[in-house]
Amino acid sequence: MTTANFSIRIRQAGRVSLVDVSGWLTSFETGALRDSISGLLKQGRKDIILNLTALQYLDSSGIGELARVYVSVVKQSGQMKVIGLSSKIEEVLKITHLYQVFPEFPDEEAALASFLGKSPEAIIENH
Repeated sequence: MTTANFSIRIRQAGRVSLVDVSGWLTSFETGALRDSISGLLKQGRKDIILNLTALQYLDSSGIGELARVYVSVVKQSGQMKVIGLSSKIEEVLKITHLYQVFPEFPDEEAALASFLGKSPEAIIENH
């Protein structure tokens, strides 16, 4: 899903869905994020990594939507982990205390490994 300032790309790594979010997450784009996550949940894909590396801006609606999609995943007995927080986005999450809610990982390999209960090195060796 893409708008002028926002896009979502979904990739699969085994049973884990990687959701790449880029651009600005504001009230205009929250529906696209919600639809993407709810679509994954409807397919039974409950292990999700939210890649925010290319997220440039987040307003209060975007913050609220991140919290909503996280709760919707957890309610479905899923897990959502976050990678790629810029210092700006990390600061916003700290101010809103969402930083304590989202399990954050330094990179994709570490987040994938956490789903499998293995060290990142073991995952890389098996690729």
